[in-house]
Amino acid sequence: MEISAEAAKLLAVGIAMGMGAIGPGIGIGLIGRGAMEALGRNPEARGPILTNMILAIAFAESIAIYVLVVVMLLIFVI
Repeated sequence: MEISAEAAKLLAVGIAMGMGAIGPGIGIGLIGRGAMEALGRNPEARGPILTNMILAIAFAESIAIYVLVVVMLLIFVI
């Protein structure tokens, strides 16, 4: 069985997106868990904890967005 070039490209794109999204997904989960544990221990520090959590989630999401841009380039340019 022979695979076409287009099928190989789409398979590579799917693997790239999956591998590129798993890291930020795990990271966001760990950030959320850490923030909830911190809030449970010190509810008075809600403001700084929430601010830092949102900032860290934004940085993790930006990595996933970069992966999405690369995947779009692979689909439409190459």
